[in-house]
Amino acid sequence: MKPPRQNNTIPKGYKQTEIGLIPEDWEVISVDEISKITTGDKDTQNKIADGKYPFFVRSQEIERINSYTFDGEAVLTSGDGVGVGKIFHYIKGKFDFHQRVYSIHDFNKYDGKFFYYYFSNHFFERVMQMTAKSSVDSVRREMISNMNIPFPPTIQEQQAIAQVLSDTDRCIESMQQLIAKKKAIKQGAMQELLTGKKRLADFSGKWETKKLGEVAFIKTGSKNNQDKVVDGYYPFFVRSQSIEKINSYSYDCEAILVPGEGGIGSIFHYINGKFDVHQRVYVISNFSENIYGKYVYLFMKEHFGMHAMKNTVKATVDSLRLPTFKEFEIKLPNDIQEQQAIAQILSDMDAEIEALTAQLHKTKALKQGLMQELLTGKTRLVKPYRQEDNDELRMVAEEKTNFK
Repeated sequence: MKPPRQNNTIPKGYKQTEIGLIPEDWEVISVDEISKITTGDKDTQNKIADGKYPFFVRSQEIERINSYTFDGEAVLTSGDGVGVGKIFHYIKGKFDFHQRVYSIHDFNKYDGKFFYYYFSNHFFERVMQMTAKSSVDSVRREMISNMNIPFPPTIQEQQAIAQVLSDTDRCIESMQQLIAKKKAIKQGAMQELLTGKKRLADFSGKWETKKLGEVAFIKTGSKNNQDKVVDGYYPFFVRSQSIEKINSYSYDCEAILVPGEGGIGSIFHYINGKFDVHQRVYVISNFSENIYGKYVYLFMKEHFGMHAMKNTVKATVDSLRLPTFKEFEIKLPNDIQEQQAIAQILSDMDAEIEALTAQLHKTKALKQGLMQELLTGKTRLVKPYRQEDNDELRMVAEEKTNFK
């Protein structure tokens, strides 16, 4: 493992160590000095769908089992598989674990939750430094046991740091649950509103089914990836969820953009304005007089992927052809105002989900910043221990005793 770059200017109250600058009263200890490391004895087939106890396998997903081989505080990480160095669990209670999962436990005088946060934030980097390959197939025991961890001098400070990070995790989990709930509500609304199962107030007109080729003009763009400009003026739609920029525009209208290859049935864009398009991206535009493009966009997002799969003889779809678009059937109300009302409701739901997702990203970034500050002692939650403070307290106590 490469030593950290030395900092020639060491701030007062800090010291340079093999893992970088830390407070003078913190200590650096290897994992095997503060805990025990073991692997499980179970296989994946031992899992039971409704088992009593958590069963940790080589996955972020936690299975269930009716047995337990450990009861206590532990940190678990996968010993091999695609999640090497990226999968971590913390538990305090009864559990069982796979034979290729490491359990780090019996933390003695140290707080296991503090260890979990530092270990999970730094272990992958350590693993990558200890291999010559671009990926890691498995974790050797010494990768864990010899890893150095910085610890605050008191368990109270360790617990205070862990508590702040745990509170942040709970906030993130709560936001993730709320987003999942909002997405489920939107999914239900789409299934009802885009099929006419549920009608909006003040609308009672007939619905009909039309082919996409009957209500819009469909063609592909003419640009290539190399035409993109980093700080270009206009959106440039390529075969990706990401939207590039470009200094030209071939279209100035309302349109739906769908890649003809790559991300088949999962990438859809809607725009009303100036833009340009890759030669393998389909532009759906020039909608008929009584057709609202945003409604068609929302309907396609929900149903077009399945339509594409039905029109191929293979298990996957490599590319889309023009007839697949033209023959796609859209169910919609005759009244364009009802189409617009439905699209507005679903767009508002999308906007709310996007706002919550942006807030979630900010909270995750905040947590990352907190870990960088708190797990290295750059920011202290507990006043640092100083021997001179202890000496002053002892002298004051002696003076009071003598006075009596």
